[in-house]
Amino acid sequence: MLANAKNISVAGLVEAGILDSTGGRVRLLRPSELAADQEPIGNMRSTIWGTTHHLLRAYEEDGEIGVAKLLNRLGSADDTARDLAYSAYLICERKRWAGPAFSYNALVQSWPEVMRQFRMKPWLHESAQLELGEDSDAD
Repeated sequence: MLANAKNISVAGLVEAGILDSTGGRVRLLRPSELAADQEPIGNMRSTIWGTTHHLLRAYEEDGEIGVAKLLNRLGSADDTARDLAYSAYLICERKRWAGPAFSYNALVQSWPEVMRQFRMKPWLHESAQLELGEDSDAD
């Protein structure tokens, strides 16, 4: 009913990889349930919910640098995902869901460092240094 009221296609959200719909019941997928190979990069069905949760998974796997790398691949670093993570944190806090609240809050709190990493792109410098180091070792 909610999907119809908001003019949202349940099938489209399933196709976007953020929703499970079985037996007439729907639920949003947890970050750990998102398909790793279905990042929102160039995905016509990408959603801010999916993007936020891919960023959350990147944070849990690789910290701020992982989030910055994903934002770089997305080609965008606006604060919409951070804002959604903060809203989700508030909801989890109210419902006393400690685990998800901690994860959302960690992403929100790390955002200044994520943005610093995004701007500096240290992983580009690291790969260039590795290439230079490999060349100098060969001499």
